[in-house]
Amino acid sequence: MPYHQRLLLLLSLDSFLIAAAIMGSQFLLNPYTLETNVMAIAIILQIMFYKLFSIKYKLYKKVWEYASIEELVAILKVVTFSFGLVLVIELIIFRELLFRSFFVSWLLLLSFVGGSRFYWRISRHKLIKGQESKRKVLIIGAGSAGNMVVRQLKNNKAASLFPVAFIDDDRKKHYRQILGVPVVGGIELIEQTVKGLGIEHIIIAIPSLDKKDLNTIFQECMKTNVKTQILPLLEDLVTGKLSVNQFRDVQVEDLLGREQVEIDIESISGYITNKVVLVTGAGGSIGSEICRQIVQFKPGKIILLGHGENSIYSIENELRKLCEKSGIQITTEIADIQDERKMNIVMGQHSPDVVYHAAAHKHVPLMERNPEEAVKNNMIGTLYVAMAASIHHVSTFVMVSSDKAVNPTSVMGATKRLAEMIIQDMNQKSQTKFLTVRFGNVLGSRGSVIPLFKKQIKEGGPVTVTHPDMVRYFMTIPEASRLVIQAGSLAKGGETFVLDMGSPIKIVDLAKSLIIQSGNSVGDIGIVFSGMRRGEKLYEELFYKDEIHEQQVYPKIYTGKMSANVFFHEIEELLLTFSTIHRDQLRETLLRLANKEVMEEKVLSVTH
Repeated sequence: MPYHQRLLLLLSLDSFLIAAAIMGSQFLLNPYTLETNVMAIAIILQIMFYKLFSIKYKLYKKVWEYASIEELVAILKVVTFSFGLVLVIELIIFRELLFRSFFVSWLLLLSFVGGSRFYWRISRHKLIKGQESKRKVLIIGAGSAGNMVVRQLKNNKAASLFPVAFIDDDRKKHYRQILGVPVVGGIELIEQTVKGLGIEHIIIAIPSLDKKDLNTIFQECMKTNVKTQILPLLEDLVTGKLSVNQFRDVQVEDLLGREQVEIDIESISGYITNKVVLVTGAGGSIGSEICRQIVQFKPGKIILLGHGENSIYSIENELRKLCEKSGIQITTEIADIQDERKMNIVMGQHSPDVVYHAAAHKHVPLMERNPEEAVKNNMIGTLYVAMAASIHHVSTFVMVSSDKAVNPTSVMGATKRLAEMIIQDMNQKSQTKFLTVRFGNVLGSRGSVIPLFKKQIKEGGPVTVTHPDMVRYFMTIPEASRLVIQAGSLAKGGETFVLDMGSPIKIVDLAKSLIIQSGNSVGDIGIVFSGMRRGEKLYEELFYKDEIHEQQVYPKIYTGKMSANVFFHEIEELLLTFSTIHRDQLRETLLRLANKEVMEEKVLSVTH
């Protein structure tokens, strides 16, 4: 029951009990000579002083379902002190001591008030006896979906959750009850409500909620360390795929704070349908998802190229099942992109119209220790695939890059930046349209923090975070793959496409949300800060200053200006001599070259 409604009920009840106690004492002692004037004055004074002492001893703020000796002592003080004052005033007015009458009234009121409170405790105990094994749940959203959840949980005896309160930002619903469950306030009261009512579970029952608002609500829920789930999508409920009580965990992608980027199916179909498409790194997280996404556009043939046979075998089997009735040909090529001859053979044999180049080394700490491998795979491999694509007249070549390529501080970022320059140089020399797609961390991809955090949580913790202030841009694997495919339809050649990824997310907040989603508390699992590793930055950037055209080429997609690549001969020289350079010197050279363009711009700006 809302506090104001409960307060009014108790005030009315106690006023009635005071009148009953005083009138009862008069009836018991002098049934034939009732003094109505004396009784009326006594009742009014007693009610007034009773209320004052009730406020002083916080009688109306007690939680009577947990009442004990402390609450009984408070009742004793309120009744005794209020009757004592009335007794003194009556003595002054009537100049006679009515001690016997007041003693009986005091005893009756003490019995009435104490009895009413403890009767409530006993009745409530019986009422919730059948629910004592259930967990108390807070429902966020008092709309039609929230109503459905409460009705389902109350009617389903097998349900392990029991609704005790609603949270809703609609002020018109505050302090009202829906199906017997009170609406206690807005989202700012989530933490307070969880503590006050002993909430053990939270359900977000607003299916129409956008990602930004969901993120705001979940951040409030995270403060409680209570497991939070969300109602399934409305279409899943309507179609019967899921029932109301089949709640899902809040996924990490729900916390991006933005809606996912959609794609223009018509423009994509124009350059993929019935065409031959080759995907390098097809067994990887991004490469395999690109394959899944392009199947819906019905290409004539897909070539899956990768170095690892197990991952290629896996995606081949998956795609064959998807393409059983479509007539799409699925071909595999186990090959190393560093093999120039093999790249030319593959391109010549299959004559692809479109190439998605997703093969790369991307693990930052590993590449710091093995810079020569990053050069071979990320730069030389990219060059060989691009040259083969140009020789064999591929129409569109899309390279997958990274936000770590912007102002790079790591070997991995530097090699990806130099690979971007290679692609832009190839675009100037070739009839093939070469372009780059750059995005941030991909949720759930191999080597990303999400699988690592989940593994650490499963093992009981602690979760290791490098720095409390480290932030990253995130996107989902399907979203990243769609961006790569969409970019191919928008390209004129030489561009760098960048997704508007909203605001960056703190890695430590990501760790906390995963811990809470798993049903644990942050205190139980623990978070340890291990320190930043070589090559890491506190924050990543999606583009260079003045690189991006302000106007979006497609909703949520920007395009970067072409680089002049005036020092490309230095990159070519590095590719010829890198194997003779010591690792530390090689790292320095990569970072110098990758950042040279920016450094020269700074020198020019200072000179002018």
